[in-house]
Amino acid sequence: MRMFVKFLCASVLLLLTAFFLLGTVRYTAELTPLLAKEYRRISPFTYRYLLNQPEVCRDRSPFLVFLVPVAPHQEEARQAVRRTWGAPRRDTLTLFFSGLPEGGLLSPLQSALEKEGQQYADIIQMNFRDSYQNLTIKTMVMMKWLAAHCPNASYAMKVDSDIFVNVFHLILRLRSSPRVAFITGSVIWDGSPRRDPSSKWYLSEKLYHEDSFPPYLSGAGYVFSTDLAGRISWASRFVQVIPLEDVYVGLCLRVLGVRPVYSHSLPLFRNLFEIRKLEYDRCTFVKLIIVNSFKPSELLHVWEDFSKGQADC
Repeated sequence: MRMFVKFLCASVLLLLTAFFLLGTVRYTAELTPLLAKEYRRISPFTYRYLLNQPEVCRDRSPFLVFLVPVAPHQEEARQAVRRTWGAPRRDTLTLFFSGLPEGGLLSPLQSALEKEGQQYADIIQMNFRDSYQNLTIKTMVMMKWLAAHCPNASYAMKVDSDIFVNVFHLILRLRSSPRVAFITGSVIWDGSPRRDPSSKWYLSEKLYHEDSFPPYLSGAGYVFSTDLAGRISWASRFVQVIPLEDVYVGLCLRVLGVRPVYSHSLPLFRNLFEIRKLEYDRCTFVKLIIVNSFKPSELLHVWEDFSKGQADC
C-alpha cells in the first residue's frame, strides 16, 4: 500500500510538472502590455493611502501574513477575525484591506474606520470605491503592499473575513512547503465565463474573449510564497482588468508560468481548502485548512471550542 501511494504521488507530481512546462511555453510568447489608460485602473499607483501601516514589518519578518479584504462597514467581522485565527501570534500578522465607503471621506463610516485603524494599527485603506466590482483592484493593492512593505515574510494568505482558518494545521504544512513560486488552495480547473448579463459573475466577450479560464484558486482563501506578490503585480501589466478577482489572479499566474497547487490530504485527496459551508465538527475541522461561510458570532463560537480541544481528536 505504501509503495502504491508513493507511486501515485510521483505520478501526480510528474503530471503537474508537465502542465507547468506546457503552460509556460504556450503563453509567454503572447504577452502584450496594456495601454497606459487600461493599466491605470488596476495599478495601485493610481490610488493613494488613506490608512497605512508601512512600518509593521520593519522589525520582524512574519512567517505568514493574513491579507483580509473587508468593506468599511464590516467592523464586527474584523473583530471576530482579531479574536480567532487572526489574533496576534509570533509567527503571523493580520492586516485588513479596504476601499472607500459609500459617501466617501465625509461618511460616518470613514470616521469610524479611521478610529478603528488608530486603535488596532491593522487597517490599510486606499481611495478607490469599495465594491464587489473593485475586488480585483483591492487584490492588486494587497499584492503591491506586501511586496513593498513586508517582502521578507515567508508566506501570505489572501482570505475572506467569513472564513474559518485552521492556522495551526496551515503553519504546520507550510513548514515543509516550497518558498518560491508556490501558491496553493482549492484549484478550479474547469472554469468558464458566464455570459448571462443577469449573473453576478457575468463576463462579456469584450472583457474576456476566451471560452475557458486557466486554472485558478477560489478567492475564499489561498496561500502563496511572498515572492509571488511582486511578480503578480508585474504580470497585471499584461492582463486586462476583469471583475472576478480570483480568475484575474489565475490569469496573472498564467503570464508567469506558475501553476497553482491543489491542496489535499493523502491518500484520499480530500480538499483541505473547503469552500463549502460545513456543520462544525471539531475532529473534521482539525484536518482542514479553511471552511467557508461563517457569521462573526458563529466564528467566535466555533473557535472557542476548536482552539481548546484539538488534542482530543
